[in-house]
Amino acid sequence: MSRYLVDTDICSYAIKYKQPELLVKIRAGLINDELAISVVTKAELLYGLELVPEATTLRKAVLAFLACIPVLEWPLPAAHHYAKLRSIQKLTGNPIGYMDTLIAAHALAENLILITHNTKHYARVEGLQIEDWVIL
Repeated sequence: MSRYLVDTDICSYAIKYKQPELLVKIRAGLINDELAISVVTKAELLYGLELVPEATTLRKAVLAFLACIPVLEWPLPAAHHYAKLRSIQKLTGNPIGYMDTLIAAHALAENLILITHNTKHYARVEGLQIEDWVIL
């Protein structure tokens, strides 16, 4: 059962930079069936590939990553979380972006810890549990 939802930026670190400590944590999470990505993250990764069709090595790496990590469908309860988060962001003038809000809403709806290096944005989401697995 998933415990962690991996954000797009963490996927990019794993795919492009292959940080050993990060890869160990991801591998352990996969072995223990504790982590997954949102279908929103999958869409972001595939969108990135569409922007650089000539990047064949990157395409292979992204597709290999996607082949080994579970992808969670966006659940209906996430819509309510999303509506609340977006309205708060609009009213306070503190947007974090549509895709990040969708991912945050997904994590909240499934009661998952979001693994992200983008802690500045996500820390503003009340009730969202976050961890940063990137070591720079």
